[in-house]
Amino acid sequence: MSLLVDPPPRNRAAGRSATDQLDASGPTTAPPPDLAQSAKPAEQTELEGPTELAEPAKLAEPPIPGGRVEAAMGILIRVLSHSPLARPLPAVILSALGLFGVAFVGLCATAPVASAATPPVLLPLTSVARDLGAPHLPDAIADTVMYVSIGLCCVGLAMMLWANSRGWSPNPRRVFAVAAGAVAVLVNITPVGSSDIASYAAYGRIAALGYNPYTYPPSQLPGGAKHNSYTMLVSQYWQKTPSVYGPVATWTQQLAAEIGGTKPWLTIWVLMIVMGAAFVATGYVLLRTAANPVRAVLLWVANPLLIVELVMGGHLDALVALFAITAIVLSRRCAGLWHDVTLALVVGVAGGIKITAGFVALGIAVPLLHERAWARLLRIGVIAFLTTFGLYLFSYGLVALKPLGDASSMIISPTIWRSLQEIVTHVHPHSPHALHLLNTMIGFAWPPLMLALAWYLYKRLSPDVPTVVAATCALTFAWIVVAPWSLPWYSSIAWVALALLPRNTLTRWLTLATGVLSLLHFNGEAKIPIGPSP
Repeated sequence: MSLLVDPPPRNRAAGRSATDQLDASGPTTAPPPDLAQSAKPAEQTELEGPTELAEPAKLAEPPIPGGRVEAAMGILIRVLSHSPLARPLPAVILSALGLFGVAFVGLCATAPVASAATPPVLLPLTSVARDLGAPHLPDAIADTVMYVSIGLCCVGLAMMLWANSRGWSPNPRRVFAVAAGAVAVLVNITPVGSSDIASYAAYGRIAALGYNPYTYPPSQLPGGAKHNSYTMLVSQYWQKTPSVYGPVATWTQQLAAEIGGTKPWLTIWVLMIVMGAAFVATGYVLLRTAANPVRAVLLWVANPLLIVELVMGGHLDALVALFAITAIVLSRRCAGLWHDVTLALVVGVAGGIKITAGFVALGIAVPLLHERAWARLLRIGVIAFLTTFGLYLFSYGLVALKPLGDASSMIISPTIWRSLQEIVTHVHPHSPHALHLLNTMIGFAWPPLMLALAWYLYKRLSPDVPTVVAATCALTFAWIVVAPWSLPWYSSIAWVALALLPRNTLTRWLTLATGVLSLLHFNGEAKIPIGPSP
């Protein structure tokens, strides 16, 4: 697979072309790491710390104005990026310690109940750890280990990026191989940080039994919450909730359940392997297509935060990210009828996994709008929509869209939207009409606010970067910041787009946003006895 060259700047008269044409001389390759380092600006690094290069160069990305907050962050990062923290060895060690801490919580998911941050299921390595006498972690200790470990992952990621900005350029293929090996080990440990994968398994079991997971919640499985081995694993909060995922996700879950049969641990293990494979495959595409493969592998496959959320949590967003990077790469190739059809089908299938893949479709539409390529926009848009719509219609029917409507009105805590709900409830404790009115206002308010923030970020990214990548990154980043329901693994598309961009101040804020969300939401809600071991 050949690498892509930089497209024309966004600030030209007609805007950037919707397609990034390959160099007329043939396939290009990325500059050697040492040359890539020499092109880094003296004023800016990955997280906006200065480099120590002799010759200043054009900024790869202009700093995003942010007033005193941005200035204070810049000062802090400049100090840290010149400290011993910006050395490769400490950076890698802290990242590894963070991952080990999270893995330790998964290995200690032992009888009589699982640890606080894990669902109650034993995967192979956890079963081995139990047989070797791994202790059960009380909730307070499990929480403490998770807080410290996630913090180490955040710091380790920042340190690796600082070290890279100061000249550290590891072999990207070697980094990819090591990270892939770590993923191959981690998928054998009980999932940590979320109980979502238990819901995936239950929806797969429902589909495997011939029921409709969009109308048939896990609580209705034979035996219910007290006796059904699948329902027992699902968080009590979600036991009565039908699937909110697309039919492609359901087929993936059903395949895992067909393999697992009556053994939910086996179903979950298959799902963990699938998500781990998708995560590694995304990293491979980035390795082969990114202009700066070192930066790409550090931001994705070697990113400890993403490994925790997407691999150790086993989330479907790893699969969405694979389709997202595939669509982005296809959109930067030469145009043509069958090329556009292929691109639209990929986007449509991504929408059949999670409807939030629509942000990728919007990102692809932006350069087409700039170029006024109305025919291509209509062609890609119609085929992508019909693909997603057809997947829903001809699999489980339009009833599969109903849970999405119910989920769209949910507000997670803590967010500014939840704070407004608390205020209204306190002021009008006996007025459900007031709370309903507020929820309606929030539903109308957050989408335009998200688009406004996305536009702000998009306009402040360099005009020299691919429009489709900049737009996708800005849209998905704004979404996780503004949306009433946001979780750390939702940031996967933003990260995969960011890995294709040159250095920019958005990196620091996405790291902070993902880290904060990770610290706020890592409870597996394990309250019941653990199931049988493999």
